[in-house]
Amino acid sequence: MYGGHITDDWDRRTNNTYLKVIIEPGLFKAMQLTRAPGFKSPDPNKFDRDRYEKYIEESLPAEIPQMFGLHPNAEIGYLTTTAETLFVNIMTIQGGGSTGGGKKQEDIVKEIIDKFLNDLPEDYNMVEIATTITKINPYIVVSVQECERMNTLLQEIRKSLSDLDAGLKGQLNITEAMEALSNSLSMNQIPATWTANAYFSKKNLADWFTDLLLRVEQLTLWIEKLEVPMSLWISGLFNPMSFLTAIMQVTAREQGLPLDSMCLQTDVTNMFEVNEVKEPSKDGMYVHGFFLEGAQWEKGRGNDQGYLTEMAPKILHPVLPVVNVRAVQFEHRPTVGFYKCPVYYTTMRGPTYVFTAHLKMENEDDPGYDWVLAGVALVMSPD
Repeated sequence: MYGGHITDDWDRRTNNTYLKVIIEPGLFKAMQLTRAPGFKSPDPNKFDRDRYEKYIEESLPAEIPQMFGLHPNAEIGYLTTTAETLFVNIMTIQGGGSTGGGKKQEDIVKEIIDKFLNDLPEDYNMVEIATTITKINPYIVVSVQECERMNTLLQEIRKSLSDLDAGLKGQLNITEAMEALSNSLSMNQIPATWTANAYFSKKNLADWFTDLLLRVEQLTLWIEKLEVPMSLWISGLFNPMSFLTAIMQVTAREQGLPLDSMCLQTDVTNMFEVNEVKEPSKDGMYVHGFFLEGAQWEKGRGNDQGYLTEMAPKILHPVLPVVNVRAVQFEHRPTVGFYKCPVYYTTMRGPTYVFTAHLKMENEDDPGYDWVLAGVALVMSPD
């Protein structure tokens, strides 16, 4: 039923929740288990194998997400992914082809090369940055590391595009790497050599490049002022965990506490827009860039923290408000009324850290409530 091995605590929690809700004595009581609107499991005392097979073939309703304890939005995501995969395969078989305007693949690639090289930012001058730093702290270390990794990516993009441009002009021999790059550009896919030096992402090439420019913009402001933005777009970092670790390091040094005794406490604010942040956090750092998967966020009243609630129809990845991340000692971290939630770099990558969110307990005695929450996750990029 679960569909795989239990390899970590998240699998164990999900599996235990399914067992608690579904595998219970009521399963064998006649007409007790309702798995879909208008459908209840037949009385096992009146059915033999042949009748079960006939019932499944003739009377079983069409599968819907609710039959598996999922929100109707789950089907939208599945169908979208299926359609995208189909069209990508068609484009791959066609080899990119020409556009409706009659442009050849080579012309399309040349336009992309010109645009990317024109918009691509200059590398960060690490020597100049080093001379402006007078006092090193964990946040400065993170920003410098991000600049170094960004330089590696920018240099790879610039070199590969310049080489391909020269190859198309006949100044260099076309290599296999150039052909692979050309095919990726024509099909709006991120080239493999760029991915190897980049951050996790499932975006198409056009969206990915726009995202890259936004990351550079934030990093440039950060390194020029040598101050963390009032609210950091944490999704725009190569290594978000390094910044979260820096929060614990700074707090541990300020309070004279051992780093091993610290953990992160997340408080979701009522500020959905970044421009609502007027001053830095007094006891941590404001971050944004999270999207919920499997739930949405209900804004709190006044200064009260909001709650996780049922997701709205057709909104697959609701934005989470600005989050105040602060470091506390393990024994001071609240646990009652909070939900531990994994956070993912992308929808297909492993968790970066554990996020805790305030729960609105509609019915604490309802086992199905835990079942729904077992599937809630945060993603740093819904694409």
